[in-house]
Amino acid sequence: QEHVSLSSPDLLRGSAVRMGKAGQARQVFKTFGKSSKRSSGLVKTEGKQQATPAKLKKNIVPGSILILLAGRFRGRRVVFLKQLQSGLLLVTGPYAVNGVPLRRVNQRFCIATSTKVDLGAGKFDSITDAYFAREAGKKKGGKKDESAFFATEAEKQGISDEKKAGQKSMDESIVKGLSADMKSYLKARFSLSANMYPHELKF
Repeated sequence: QEHVSLSSPDLLRGSAVRMGKAGQARQVFKTFGKSSKRSSGLVKTEGKQQATPAKLKKNIVPGSILILLAGRFRGRRVVFLKQLQSGLLLVTGPYAVNGVPLRRVNQRFCIATSTKVDLGAGKFDSITDAYFAREAGKKKGGKKDESAFFATEAEKQGISDEKKAGQKSMDESIVKGLSADMKSYLKARFSLSANMYPHELKF
């Protein structure tokens, strides 16, 4: 019988294949962000690409009454005026009826009803997304000391007189065409009670 030495190189090489590589495994450190050496392969386009506005739902037309589902005025019924360039919907209470001012809402967070009102001769072309932009210099962030805090409290003001006048003139044409029943309908807040299921309701 042939004697096989345990120290032969062929035998050690075969055992290394079966047992796996001896020693510490190779560590790979991944880098994230701008310091990465490899390029992502994506071609950078110059300038910020504008997102296409969402398509308006078929059952939403100017004069439709919507039910807000989120935000400060959730549960309130509002009148749809038009769709803005950003894709958001311009709505109003009217403010004189239920206290909801001119607002922008996402159509995802509202229910369109089959009820419609006459907008009259109201013109809403002047209202754009820029109407709702914050004034320059009123940016959030940054630390404030005690004196700066009280100074900003004194500077805080409500809606400007110009916007108040614009709100009143736009709502005037809508309120004129509202009946007493429609006013009470707009004032009432929408809510679900026991044994009421949204998927079974007809709006």
